[in-house]
Amino acid sequence: MAISRKKPLVGLDIGSHSIKLVEIVPSKRGRMLQNFGVIHTPPGAVLEGSIKDRAGVASAIKKLYKNLRVRNSNVAVSLSGYSVIAKKITIEKMEESKIEAAIHEEAEKYIPYDINEVNLDFTILQSTEEYGEGDDKGESKGRHQMDVMLVAAKRDVIEEYVELVQAADLNPAVMDADIFALQNAVEISLTGPEKCYAIINLGAAELEINVVSRGVSTFSRDSSYGGAQVTESIRSELRVDLREAEQMKLGGMPLDTHQEDGVAKVLGREVSAWVKEIKRAVEFVTSTRSADPIQKIIVSGGSFKIPGLQKYLETETGIPVAPLNPFRNLVINYRRFDADYLDDMALQAGVAVGLALRSIDDK
Repeated sequence: MAISRKKPLVGLDIGSHSIKLVEIVPSKRGRMLQNFGVIHTPPGAVLEGSIKDRAGVASAIKKLYKNLRVRNSNVAVSLSGYSVIAKKITIEKMEESKIEAAIHEEAEKYIPYDINEVNLDFTILQSTEEYGEGDDKGESKGRHQMDVMLVAAKRDVIEEYVELVQAADLNPAVMDADIFALQNAVEISLTGPEKCYAIINLGAAELEINVVSRGVSTFSRDSSYGGAQVTESIRSELRVDLREAEQMKLGGMPLDTHQEDGVAKVLGREVSAWVKEIKRAVEFVTSTRSADPIQKIIVSGGSFKIPGLQKYLETETGIPVAPLNPFRNLVINYRRFDADYLDDMALQAGVAVGLALRSIDDK
């Protein structure tokens, strides 16, 4: 992928648990990591992708900017959860002047909201030829079709994010979707070509699944699963505070027998539900695309730090699982960045890295 000559953006991943900032700039040696930092999101300030405490989140973003001494005020942010829908659809090939109206009409079949309440965008992926039944002479009738990636986002949620970024004294230059930002990060981190792979992002409050074939998203699904559920369950089960519960979840503190049993009980219940959800999605894709099977699962998100989860997922699906390291192919000055810290944060940085790969003149 060529390095953009356009003006770069700061990637700002605003999650329910933390806000991640990544700045990437072009250099003679390639894409260079200029800034990376994380700050906790105020509790309850972001729920299911919606901003509930604009002042609190804006204050956190300002503090992160100040701590990292970031000068670029042009940012890319992304939406996730119920507020954004991405769907690959197929329509009959037609003149360019008619495409937008046709897609607008087709979109109403897939969007569970009033069409007037969403912003629509689309990208034409490819043209295919589909053959129907033979005619009276036994000859096939062909008709050309187009694959289109349709993206719809709720207008009121878009406005929430625009107002949030402006409240932090920044310019919202690009609005993306989590799954596409993460796909960008995966593409630049791959060490070799992958025909078909699944990206699984498991954050604090959401499980996102995106299947990519030959660089094109072919299937996506969101579910309300996340690490925050596990932390809360451990807190309730063992009557500890949230900080201790988080450490217990990630294996970051010694446990007595009672605590070990309690954590194992919670993880067994919650992790099993996550893996079942992922397995169902993988099996559905396999049943509909048997000629193009998923060859690898790439995992992202802080919840995949839970000990044993990646191996358990690999065993249950029978598909190799690899953790995402979005920093892998970036130029990094290790006098400025601690290598161990970047390795520790790699699973959580994917969306922010993908956003930072965007530029100010992008669509």
